[in-house]
Amino acid sequence: MSYTLVIAEKPDAARKIAESIADEKLKTIKKNQVLYYEFMVNGKKHICVPAVGHLFVLSPIKNNSKGWNYPIFDFDWIPTYTKKDTAWTEKYFRNIQELAKNASDFIDAADMDTEGEVLLYNILRFICGVKNAKRMKFSTLTKDELVESYKNMSPNIMFSMVESGLTRHTLDALWGFNLTRALTIALKNQAERGFTVLSTGRVQGPTLSMLLDKEIEIRKFVSKPYWQVFLICNVDSKELTAEYEKDKLWDKKEADRILKGSDAKEGTVTSIQKRERRELPPFPFNTTDLLSESYNQFKFSPTQTMSIAESLYQAGIISYPRSSSQKLPPGINYAKILRSLAAMTQYKKLAAELLAKPLKPNEGLREDPAHPAIYPTAEAPSIKKLTAQQKKLYDLIARRFLAVFAEAALRESVAVTMDVNGNNFIISGKRTVEKGWIKFYEPYATFEEQLLPEMKVGQKIKILKAEQLAKETQPPGRYSQGSILKEMEKKELGTKATRAEILQTLYDRRYIFGKSISVTKLGETVTAVLRKFCPRILSEEMTRRFEEEMELVFNEQKKREEVVGEAKEILATVLEDFKKSEKEIGKELLEGLMTARREESKIGACPKCKTGELRIIRSRKSGLFFVGCSNYPKCKNGYPLPHNARIQPTGKICEKCNTPIIQVFRKGKRPFRMCLSTTCETKKEWNKDIKQKMESKSVVK
Repeated sequence: MSYTLVIAEKPDAARKIAESIADEKLKTIKKNQVLYYEFMVNGKKHICVPAVGHLFVLSPIKNNSKGWNYPIFDFDWIPTYTKKDTAWTEKYFRNIQELAKNASDFIDAADMDTEGEVLLYNILRFICGVKNAKRMKFSTLTKDELVESYKNMSPNIMFSMVESGLTRHTLDALWGFNLTRALTIALKNQAERGFTVLSTGRVQGPTLSMLLDKEIEIRKFVSKPYWQVFLICNVDSKELTAEYEKDKLWDKKEADRILKGSDAKEGTVTSIQKRERRELPPFPFNTTDLLSESYNQFKFSPTQTMSIAESLYQAGIISYPRSSSQKLPPGINYAKILRSLAAMTQYKKLAAELLAKPLKPNEGLREDPAHPAIYPTAEAPSIKKLTAQQKKLYDLIARRFLAVFAEAALRESVAVTMDVNGNNFIISGKRTVEKGWIKFYEPYATFEEQLLPEMKVGQKIKILKAEQLAKETQPPGRYSQGSILKEMEKKELGTKATRAEILQTLYDRRYIFGKSISVTKLGETVTAVLRKFCPRILSEEMTRRFEEEMELVFNEQKKREEVVGEAKEILATVLEDFKKSEKEIGKELLEGLMTARREESKIGACPKCKTGELRIIRSRKSGLFFVGCSNYPKCKNGYPLPHNARIQPTGKICEKCNTPIIQVFRKGKRPFRMCLSTTCETKKEWNKDIKQKMESKSVVK
């Protein structure tokens, strides 16, 4: 019996789709260790089967005459399972392959974006042997939307989206493979033994260059001294600070003169200025805004936030989390979602208040042709079943949704000017007059509140003391993981779906480190070399231009072949220049790499001999890393290090044992900090746990 094969992007999505569109109870089948679902719709047999992300990847076509070299311009799609790290995907591949044999027709039920469309198109043409299918379009995995999506399927997949996606994959492969090979080969040819794989990419390079610009700006910054004069006053038994009218005094003599002239027992209020300002509600979340706000509120990294958001989407409780839109169309049914939120204790009163009024969201300008802004669906979650991180992110999204329908907040600022012997000082106050949307977005909306007692012109203010502070101007702040994503969006580097991954790649390559992002010596070296010899690789303008051309492909105003052809011509010129300077590039890369390794190996001063430096050393005998003193063999002080981990110095010293504190990074786990001493009292609980584990093992034996 033939059937309709519905192909979903991931296992959870396959289950949700099958449960939603099935006429009756569905049959769950396990084959090749993969679950798929059999059911009837309108009297016809359907099978819904999952992929697990991309089952095909672009790979260079092998050319034995060239070997591992560059340039390479010919690529082909190969099964993901042929790659060592993703061999586990083969069971999903084989499952679809077997089920496609007896399918009479196919339905594309992947996420509706370029990645989802390319993913399904490759499955259709390479596994199923067809190049088209019907298309379900949805932004949430809720029953109502999935049923509606099935009833109103498009007769074809979205070919313009496929073409745009294939263009992006090809450009990224051209840049990534060629530039990684070029950098690595240049380094390898200069290194006597052992080398590091170095990479850059079409978006990765300009992003790292932008981060380095900030690093250089901070280094070049020269602090300038300035002084501030302020008074501590007493008004109605409340201590208030009055600041001199000039925020910064650049002349110490002037600052001393004002301090001396303000040494009085009281001042006189000469004016009171009040200003009210309406604070409009925030816009609905798009991907960049969500990633940035999640980092600001919870310090979740962008990749961490996307992973959590994806899990909430797969559970059907938020809409698709990859969207450029800041708009919420009425079609999502505002009232229905609010009634669902009203069923949850923490949102009951807030949702009820909104439901009593006309519903109109405060929207931004950004739009997305595929998806609305991110919102909670009408399928309210069971909070008890969510992880702690899921609860936090869901609450953020739910409260943001509530806030966009609320009234504007009204804020008041007050400036009280006080004359003290001819010098003007300002007492500032701020307060929220009407909370409006702030009430709905608490605790994520924070505003300074400085309430002032009632004062009037001519009033005498008691002065308790006058003080002067010596300060220095500070360098510009570094990018955070939230602010860099906004800057990438502003400069059109990458897409809503790729920016978080690009940032994570820079961390993984050890080009950057820290939540307040710093560029490592290795990242600086790679960027400096490319700026010197191949500046076009780092061009924001070129990256932005190709983004615009991919948009033209999406709008069917330009052919994929044209854009790829242009990219190959540019890359051929870039790589030709690179080849000419390959030896010099290799030398500078090697020098930078060695410097980076020396710097990374420095942990801190040796607490035992006081003159030596603790460094990360690899044992020739065991191959394991440990920390030892540079004064060895005179000083034999040393400490073991965690295995299979990356170690980063923090520059801090443990107050208990006086040894340096390091940060430990392990793949797939949260980083943590620890001092080097194994007997430090800060590790008392750790040692207790280890002892208990050892004792339990001995009992088992």
